[in-house]
Amino acid sequence: MIEDIEKYSEQIFTYVVEYGSQALLALVVLIIGLWIINRISASAHKALLKSAVDDTLSTFLSGAVDIILKVLLVISVASMVGIETTSFIAILGAAGLAVGMALQGSLSNFAGGVMLLIFRPVRVGDYINAQGQSGTVVEMGIFVTVLETFDKQIIIIPNGPLSNGNVINYSKSPTRAVEVTFSISYSDNMKVARDTLTQLMQQDERVLKDADNVVAVVELGDSSVNILYRAFVKTEDYWGYFFDIHEEGKLALENAGCSIPFPQTDVHLYKEQA
Repeated sequence: MIEDIEKYSEQIFTYVVEYGSQALLALVVLIIGLWIINRISASAHKALLKSAVDDTLSTFLSGAVDIILKVLLVISVASMVGIETTSFIAILGAAGLAVGMALQGSLSNFAGGVMLLIFRPVRVGDYINAQGQSGTVVEMGIFVTVLETFDKQIIIIPNGPLSNGNVINYSKSPTRAVEVTFSISYSDNMKVARDTLTQLMQQDERVLKDADNVVAVVELGDSSVNILYRAFVKTEDYWGYFFDIHEEGKLALENAGCSIPFPQTDVHLYKEQA
């Protein structure tokens, strides 16, 4: 009986010495590894914040690096204490593949969001037209971009189609052209109309005088002579001038004796002779 106890005690002591040292070493590696990973994640986050990368993307990327490094650390520590990690890695890979297949659309939006936040073709505050929608960008996330229209409607566009489709960024250029077509009657003097609109353009301080501004007849329509009015202004002055020129142009043409025609059709009746 005493011999059996001594035998078991010796075996237990051997296991403690053998596996206890491995467990202690694994614990030390775990503690030091977590400390190093936290330092790496914090340094990566600070470096991304100092760069041109968006805050949302920098937070996400630093968090992703932190999670990946910690998963690798846990796998390494588990292998140090004798836990078989091959099956665990295989299961983790299969689970990742299944999740990737299930979230294929979301991953596409994620990739698009990363591209948008890195290359920054669109920024918060820009007025854009994309995917058939127009509005001001109020938020750019990893998966979606949020627009706000003039009537305060909120439009959410997935980043996948947004990054792969055509985007018109009206705020990218410092200047924009305000284009309006004014129509006058065939009986009006075209030169008077053109001079009136040209004078109106020259008097407004918002119009850039060194730009390729145009006042020209562009069409002889069915019921009117159409004059193109194109004036370049600063982007921030676009909408104010756009609305003002419609009213000012009509009043100026009327004061110059020009009329604004409306579509009309002349009907001729012929009486049959008996």
